[in-house]
Amino acid sequence: MNMLVSRQNLNLNTIERIKMAAPIVKNFCLESLIKDMKKCMQNHHQSVWDHGVSVHDHVEKLIELLTNSSVENKDFVLPEWFLKYRSEILSSLVDNDSLMCYAVYHDCGKPYCLEIDAEGKRHFPNHAIVSRNTWLSIYPEKYEIADLIAHDMDIHLLKSEEVSDFCKNKNAISLLLVGLAEIHSNAAMFGGKDSVSFKIKWKQINKRGNAICSKIFGNKENA
Repeated sequence: MNMLVSRQNLNLNTIERIKMAAPIVKNFCLESLIKDMKKCMQNHHQSVWDHGVSVHDHVEKLIELLTNSSVENKDFVLPEWFLKYRSEILSSLVDNDSLMCYAVYHDCGKPYCLEIDAEGKRHFPNHAIVSRNTWLSIYPEKYEIADLIAHDMDIHLLKSEEVSDFCKNKNAISLLLVGLAEIHSNAAMFGGKDSVSFKIKWKQINKRGNAICSKIFGNKENA
């Protein structure tokens, strides 16, 4: 696997979050980042690096399902909007290299904001913005990837009244697709696709995804 990939606008809330996040680190390199991601555990079973690679692989599979309707789906609980807006989603994604870099490195700042509480639970405060800054420390010219990383959590926290603003982000569909990949990548951690936790996450992204696609692409009949 190639270390980098293989397998612009900030809103006010993001700017305020950046002020609370770690400053951009200088004299940093990709090899050091990957090493730190491999050492830092995302949960009890998976490192931050392993999680990124898993999300990358799930994104690849989702794109394959979007591209080829004859491919058998063995891994996903697909929302209605995924199939209904298949061609529109494909044409709205960022370029493939940027999408895959984002998938792998979306949590790259977690090794640098890890906190462990008195009960031994792991927390990563402001990790999306710390991850953005970490990425820019290595690739200051790759701002679109940094912007995707900064907004990674938006789709998971999105409220119904925030959909219109979310859709103003030119990368809204890429964030939505990777969000769908992320909840499936984390399914085992939740207790499987039949678990209550997964179903709650899926219901959220199903509802928000339908609203987002309808807002951006317009209402249409099922494909």
